[in-house]
Amino acid sequence: MTTGGGGDMTVDALVIGAGAAGLFCAAQAGSRGRRVLVIDRAAKPAEKIRISGGGRCNFTNIHTEPSRFISGNPHFVKSALARYSPVEFLNLLKRHDIAWREKTLGQLFCDGRSELIIKMLFDELNASNVEVRLGVKVSEISKSGEKFRVETSHGTICAARLIIATGGLSIPKMGATGFAYDVARQFGHAIIPPRAGLAPFVFSGAKRKEFAALSGISCPVRAVVGEAAFEEAMLFTHRGLSGPAILQASSYWREGEPVKIDLFAGADGVQQFKIAKEISPKKTLLRALEERFPKRLVAYLAEKNLILSQQGGSRLADLPHAALEEVANALSDWRVYPSGTEGWRTAEVTVGGVDTRDLSSKTMESRLVPGLYFIGECVDVTGWLGGYNFQWAWSSAWVAAQAI
Repeated sequence: MTTGGGGDMTVDALVIGAGAAGLFCAAQAGSRGRRVLVIDRAAKPAEKIRISGGGRCNFTNIHTEPSRFISGNPHFVKSALARYSPVEFLNLLKRHDIAWREKTLGQLFCDGRSELIIKMLFDELNASNVEVRLGVKVSEISKSGEKFRVETSHGTICAARLIIATGGLSIPKMGATGFAYDVARQFGHAIIPPRAGLAPFVFSGAKRKEFAALSGISCPVRAVVGEAAFEEAMLFTHRGLSGPAILQASSYWREGEPVKIDLFAGADGVQQFKIAKEISPKKTLLRALEERFPKRLVAYLAEKNLILSQQGGSRLADLPHAALEEVANALSDWRVYPSGTEGWRTAEVTVGGVDTRDLSSKTMESRLVPGLYFIGECVDVTGWLGGYNFQWAWSSAWVAAQAI
């Protein structure tokens, strides 16, 4: 790895972007005997890997399947994911003696720090004689005949294959830009309008103040947006709602839509009340709710819901089935209307990107410009929270490398 570096050069393949997809693609292409160069405007490589998973890198998910990705073409991911699956990546980790563990919902993390994944990638690059140059800015890209000509702050690079792996717009403080979209447009590709994904919801007015007063409260829920539903934790924040269930729902949410929150997290609330009534008939409804949900949340719901405020002090034995059913239904279909998300500042991924209609799903190569490839987050493919986006980086990079 070098910083800067000067002079004109010619390579078989130039990868722009030293993140997960770019580094992995370069290493795989280099292992096939290709002369590959990676450049990046950043001073450090693979920063998203470094910070991911609380510093332990949630590098894939064992439940990876096409239905857990968002794209204008839901079938586009099938080929790449089938050809390079989580099993293949785990085999790579085994060869490098990297220990890992499974956490919730199939999420796989390093036992050690995320730097182990970065070191593994650079060990693979070094073994394939791939050079990485950092702090290199691209000023112009053109193509003449079968060669791309890339003008940079450190000289001209000519390559028969050009791989764009510069990511999307998420986490701008780490240098995220729309570079990939600019290149795509230059060569005639359409862009699905990018929007922030896996981002907390924010609220305005009274609702914002109410949720701020509940800040720090977390509880399991089922968050539903349209046909998408996620059963994980929800967290109240000073600006609105966060937590895994909410982040997942945000990738599907569009402005003006409600978010349906089931506080019973998919369980049958009526049945739970029925059981509580049979076991502890003298217990008040309010007490029963406080044993099921955080007390501060129950107090808020009692204040905002006439049923709870009117009947919260009643004993379960004195409440008819219809009253309990009404309460259960209210708590399982609580609808909130976010004013937006926290946006790119905290978004973990980009939804949208380079339209897949003009990309080969088998190689990630442009159908419009031979030799041009787009991989990773810059493509209109977005995975769920929990390692899916890294798996897309590995899979899309691998299939591209086989074609270079």
